[in-house]
Amino acid sequence: MTISTNDSEQKTTRPRVLSGMRPTGRLHLGNYMGALYNWVKLQHEYECYFFIADYHALTTDYADTSKLKENKREVLLDFLSAGLDPKLCTIFVQSKVPAHFELNDMLAMITPLSWLERVPSYKDQQEQLREKDLATIGFLGYPLLQSADILVYQASFVPVGQDQAAHVEITREIARRFNHIFGRNLSEPFPEILPEPNVMLTPSPKLPGLDGRKMSKSYGNTILLSEEEPVLRRKLKGMVTDPARIRRTDPGNPDVCPVFDLHKVFSSVEVQAEAAEGCRSAGIGCIQCKGWLADAVVKELAPIQERRRYFEASPDEVEAILEAGNARANERANQTMREVRAAVGID
Repeated sequence: MTISTNDSEQKTTRPRVLSGMRPTGRLHLGNYMGALYNWVKLQHEYECYFFIADYHALTTDYADTSKLKENKREVLLDFLSAGLDPKLCTIFVQSKVPAHFELNDMLAMITPLSWLERVPSYKDQQEQLREKDLATIGFLGYPLLQSADILVYQASFVPVGQDQAAHVEITREIARRFNHIFGRNLSEPFPEILPEPNVMLTPSPKLPGLDGRKMSKSYGNTILLSEEEPVLRRKLKGMVTDPARIRRTDPGNPDVCPVFDLHKVFSSVEVQAEAAEGCRSAGIGCIQCKGWLADAVVKELAPIQERRRYFEASPDEVEAILEAGNARANERANQTMREVRAAVGID
């Protein structure tokens, strides 16, 4: 397998898409179905920029950065393993593009504090992460840095689930305010220096973890994309099911079973029908149902894990891919910043 690192310019006729992911370690099925699966499709239709958000990782995990370098490498390998192709999209690291932070500082000069305080996830995360000291400017301002991430590429679309749409909306408001304040400095009155990005709602199927809650590393209930088959089968064997089905002979209800939620994502229609009928009639036990699910997940992950083994054995190629992506991202971001500096008057 050979992946080209050709750094020729992406087609500018295609709408531009920007999205990123924090490096918190190897990615799991929730990350894959919630984002990566859609990104792989988008790269064929849009001019895509996908980044590893290492600065965003500091907003909540600044107290221990000992694994940050390793985590960035793991996420990069998962990006490539999932099917992101450097010939079709730009893959880069946030901290390697200084323009993100220059634009963030400029936007900070005009963004009202109240806009950041009203972001729904601000108080929610403080509540959920009480064990961490999040009374920092960085945590309050992470939606602003997200806005800079998007606007520095003049992205047309940001692929998100419905729960993240508010982050794109504040980006639109910040862009609108910037254009209004500084657009008057240019010969063309109020030009759209920073285009307002649009939300691209992407499919995000319900994906429960092994304990029935949302799949999340913080809950310790994940299945990794790189999970070895024996470990994967053992994890799924212990997954929670319909709590009302206590004995093998008890009929179950697949509509309330987390295992069946995963069947709906990974299993064929035929297997889903057989599992549902077998559950309701007590014709099959939960162990057999989980075995069918494991078969489907193993099949889904097989090509991903094959690509990962290739890239793990090709560190020089992986490094070249990242260097080329960083260079392309810098070139595009610097183009935006030349326009921004001219508008602000500090060029």
